[in-house]
Amino acid sequence: MRDYVIKRILVGVLLVFAVSFLVFCLMYAMPGDPVDMAINDKVSAERKAQIAHELGYDQPFLVQYKNWVVKVLHLDFGTSTRYKAAVWDLMSDRIPYSLKLCGWSLLLEMIIALPLGLYCAIHKDSLVDKATVNLSLIFTAVPSFWLGTLLIVIFGVKLHVLPISGYETAAHYVLPVITITLTGLGSTLRITKAEVLEVLNEKYVTTAYAKGLPRKVVLYKHVLRNALVIVVTLLFMSLPWMISGAVITEKVFGLPGMGSLLLNSIVVQDIPVVQAVLLIIAILTVICNLFSDIITGFLDPRIRVSMSGGDN
Repeated sequence: MRDYVIKRILVGVLLVFAVSFLVFCLMYAMPGDPVDMAINDKVSAERKAQIAHELGYDQPFLVQYKNWVVKVLHLDFGTSTRYKAAVWDLMSDRIPYSLKLCGWSLLLEMIIALPLGLYCAIHKDSLVDKATVNLSLIFTAVPSFWLGTLLIVIFGVKLHVLPISGYETAAHYVLPVITITLTGLGSTLRITKAEVLEVLNEKYVTTAYAKGLPRKVVLYKHVLRNALVIVVTLLFMSLPWMISGAVITEKVFGLPGMGSLLLNSIVVQDIPVVQAVLLIIAILTVICNLFSDIITGFLDPRIRVSMSGGDN
């Protein structure tokens, strides 16, 4: 197990550096001159050249990339051209809101989808199974902004039981968490059901029943554990994309998260902020992928043996 974890960490570090290179190339892929975005139109050509020299834009590409990586390792992502503030300060203020929103959404999604998917697989084609699957399809198809607005109207405007915007208390997160959970619940539930149905047809499940093991032992120790290998991977990988994809939800409920910061920065071509947010999302993706690999390796020893050459 130790060799398996070490190999996954090394692969993750290489992926982070590869993504950081692609993110840095974004500055050259965006239209316009980054220096022009940092100054106004009335600056002279001499002053513009001086600013380009101070920012290091007149250096070779690889030198600029090396300097940028060194700064990033010291949590220096540069200065926002829009907000005129340090990029890290902007992100550090917003990261907790996004992590809190998406973390609670992911946890709630797991609590609902895993047992419900198991139940629907065991009671396939029952009334509960059909109703649950059809309802999950409806929530998957409904746009998040429409669902969020509907929840605001019902629970905030009509019933006055929950706040409709803000982020001061736990109650402010109830509606946005429900919005994100319901829109992502359908896919997780269907994947869980499909994996459980596949495992139920395996020979070792039939053997476990033939040995006289109780049904609960077979379902939770053999069926659910093996079905969770794929499900856990998808759940962990969904967290970074929840953060980047929660733009609309954050806008609807007035949450100052990473998603809204990324959207606003793309609109005004605030390249330092866009680079930083994309890099943070990439790092979160690698970390979540690492955790999912470790958990799936624990759940399925065949995976860690194949990756490490032995079970350590």
